[in-house]
Amino acid sequence: MSMLLEVNNLKAGYGAKQVVHDVSLSIGEGEIVGLIGHNGAGKSTAFQAIYGLLKPWEGNVIYQGADLTSSPPGKKLDAGIYHVPQEYFIFDDFTVKENMEIAYFTMKDQSGFGANLDDVYGFFPKLAERESQLAGTLSGGERRMLGIGMGLLRRPKLLMLDEPSSGLSPVAFQNVAEIVSQVNRDLGTAVLIIEQNVKVCFELSSRVYVMKAGRITLEESGQEMLKRGEWWDLF
Repeated sequence: MSMLLEVNNLKAGYGAKQVVHDVSLSIGEGEIVGLIGHNGAGKSTAFQAIYGLLKPWEGNVIYQGADLTSSPPGKKLDAGIYHVPQEYFIFDDFTVKENMEIAYFTMKDQSGFGANLDDVYGFFPKLAERESQLAGTLSGGERRMLGIGMGLLRRPKLLMLDEPSSGLSPVAFQNVAEIVSQVNRDLGTAVLIIEQNVKVCFELSSRVYVMKAGRITLEESGQEMLKRGEWWDLF
């Protein structure tokens, strides 16, 4: 498997406080990789440093063989990386379709919008049903679907999902997780996912990294993680 993203010895933090310590991880083409850890372990900070929302102190981020460590989020977006934050990153006062149009407007080639939108609606039929509905009136699960759909519209090579289960019922999240798995199979989109629902994360992921106090402490396959049965000792 060729590597899509390689993160090497990443250090990052806020002000004088270091949060991420020498984090190294990788994700191959079309692979789903999980990142788990206790609250405050530094997972979201690592995501922000990888994506360019936070300037790394040290280390590098290699994407498709190119060093994008210092590249801003816009350049990483154009390169094929889409970051879906834990918060609902949608525009409440615009319709579902208008949110899609906003997500796509920076694409150099606008001709693919219709076909890509049809594909997104194929994965998320609920969004098609609510195309003219204001995003702010959607349920939590539908809002999460919209956030992911806005990313898929751009056909990214890598989708970075920060706790997609946040604020969702177990049933709603299971639905989202199944769609993420389908997107991975059908489009070959690689996924790097932070998730507190560790069992679902293990089921989705080919490999899982465990983060504790800002450091990667373990890497195992998703299947090996599932065989453990209990995971409290990882945290």
